[in-house]
Amino acid sequence: QVQPEESGGGSVQAGGSLRLSCKVSEIAYKTYCVAWLRQGPGKERVGIATIITHYSYTDYADSVQGRFTISQDSAKNTVYLQMDSLKPEDTAMYVCAAEPFTTKSCNSRKTDFRYWGQGTQVTVSS
Repeated sequence: QVQPEESGGGSVQAGGSLRLSCKVSEIAYKTYCVAWLRQGPGKERVGIATIITHYSYTDYADSVQGRFTISQDSAKNTVYLQMDSLKPEDTAMYVCAAEPFTTKSCNSRKTDFRYWGQGTQVTVSS
């Protein structure tokens, strides 16, 4: 059973940085579409970044492009989300999701995944 496990959330002031981690078993030997999504207070859950592991192909939502970086360390079965220049509007529950990569699209607009983590809270104060 693949169960993404997130870590690294917390509180930070605007302009600061945080790095989230998502451990996904199997990515060391199998190609996955791994995504970070977030749900802010009173808002819908939206995708913000995806990576196709093994190929390291990435995609970002406009709201985070240039500030967030998704990356992988396959040897550690881990995908990271480096978040820089954080803004109060980045405050949300961040969730990692994954599924084996197929010919279906894997991009930041994708919201249906087979496996989901529990989420980690990120709070950015002004």
